Amino acid sequence: MKKLLKYLKGYRKESVIAPLFKMLEALFELMIPLAVSQIIDNGIGGGDTSRIYLMFAVMIILGIIGLSCSLCAQYFSAKAAVGFSTALRSSLFSHIQSFSYSRTDKLGTSTLITRMTSDINTVQTGVNLFLRLFMRSPFVVFGAMIMAFTINTRLALIFAVTIPLLAIVVFGIMLVSIPIYKKVQAKLDRVVAKTRGNYKGARVVRAFNKESDEIADFETRNNELTKIQLFAGKISALMNPLTYVIINLAVVLLIRNGAMTVDSGVISQGELVALYNYMSQILVELIKLASLIITLNKCSAGAKRISAVLDTPSDTDFEVRAESSDDTLAVEFDNVSFAYSESGDPAISNISFKVKRGETVGIIGSTGCGKSTLVNMIPGFYHPTEGNVFINGKNTGLYSGEELRAKIGIVPQKALLFKGTVRSNILWGNENASEEELWEALRLAQADGFIREKADGLDEPVKQNGSNFSGGQKQRLTIARALVRRPEILILDDSASALDYATESALRSSLASLDYNPTKFIVSQRTSSIRHADLIIVLEDGDIVGVGRHEELLESCETYLEIYNSQFSAGGEGK
Repeated sequence: MKKLLKYLKGYRKESVIAPLFKMLEALFELMIPLAVSQIIDNGIGGGDTSRIYLMFAVMIILGIIGLSCSLCAQYFSAKAAVGFSTALRSSLFSHIQSFSYSRTDKLGTSTLITRMTSDINTVQTGVNLFLRLFMRSPFVVFGAMIMAFTINTRLALIFAVTIPLLAIVVFGIMLVSIPIYKKVQAKLDRVVAKTRGNYKGARVVRAFNKESDEIADFETRNNELTKIQLFAGKISALMNPLTYVIINLAVVLLIRNGAMTVDSGVISQGELVALYNYMSQILVELIKLASLIITLNKCSAGAKRISAVLDTPSDTDFEVRAESSDDTLAVEFDNVSFAYSESGDPAISNISFKVKRGETVGIIGSTGCGKSTLVNMIPGFYHPTEGNVFINGKNTGLYSGEELRAKIGIVPQKALLFKGTVRSNILWGNENASEEELWEALRLAQADGFIREKADGLDEPVKQNGSNFSGGQKQRLTIARALVRRPEILILDDSASALDYATESALRSSLASLDYNPTKFIVSQRTSSIRHADLIIVLEDGDIVGVGRHEELLESCETYLEIYNSQFSAGGEGK
């Protein structure tokens, strides 16, 4: 939690004012039993009616002042807590955005979502309650004990024994419950991961009739979460009965000994009532403190999980084995291997090739052979386990992420649009693009036709994930988004799979006619998409099994020939 306190720096004034107002409220509250004592001893016992009215008025004034202090404290504590969580959430989101693909894969998307939402909300609640109650409750407890000593030292000893016993109970339960709440959050991660997976894969689950299996798996995880939450709740539930038992025993002793003291004339009836009221105040405040400590336990667990993400480096460690190469080449892979996990098998192995500026490179192979992995290493989404990747003769590991990706336009395998408009989505590629440049990018991507048919044109709304567009339309819009930035290197990762052959052919012609002549990488499972490439790389199980032009590979690469024959046989694509 200490590492997160820096996000309260902008709210130091509020963080000081809030507990101060709470302590003022507590101070006025401690005066109430004295006023009651005056009413009993001097007002009722002495027959002084004016004293009763005077003390009654004093109690009302103290109540109004206390309420005002409480409202001020709640305002400033809420302001500090919300500002703290806003700054923390912004910092955490920015840090997560800087994560490489490898780091995100390792941590898990569901875990990061939980940190951004549930954990930060828990910490915000903890900060709010801490500022309001953590100083007030001890102040009232020890203040009540001091006030008791001013009334009668012997009876006040009951307070001096009761408070340490209560502290042992409260802090003992806190120490036991902290590790349990950590396990609760870990189980919550598993439930969130399952929920997210089923939400994203709902169609697949239904298509394979796996609803019952997924429900059973979810119920298992949910039951595990429920079980440990119940256990944590049982531990925390011990707090109230144990504190009530101790307090009530103290009250019994206080009344018994106090009655004897009153009978002997050492203290008055009003003073005994005041002592009882102070004991009641201690009970109320310790119950509040117990609830606060339970909340702070959850807050502490959430804070540690957030700190763990903030302390995580943006990228995994990797070694830059060579800083530079031939700067006349646009892209060079030098004996590159990569594995997604340290103990896993390589996704690609010993990949080497050179690409000149302006050339078109086709990458083909069966599903899972490493095509996407290979092109994801060009913009530095992943770094080589072995070997080097060079862009314009410079190792990708020496570029900043912003500098490297400014040179590259990439269309991912899964077409993704963000909620907004067509215009806002295309502007992701170049936020300074003019209206003409947007339409030109749409024309090149073969998307201008259906956009012009929309009532709002470029301002046509786009729903979350582009659900109001077809698969082919989404692919063309993501291609336009990449083209509008006029990149040095254009990567199309199987981005025309949903297009018909006529549209794809028109798209290839548009890309071939680009006036700025970028270096193009086209990943596809169709030989028709890459047959005119300057260089074709054939992958099989992460290894290169063929490199060359279309005609050369038909003669020298059996894998490429099999793919070609399967697509250009009778009933296939046709020539």
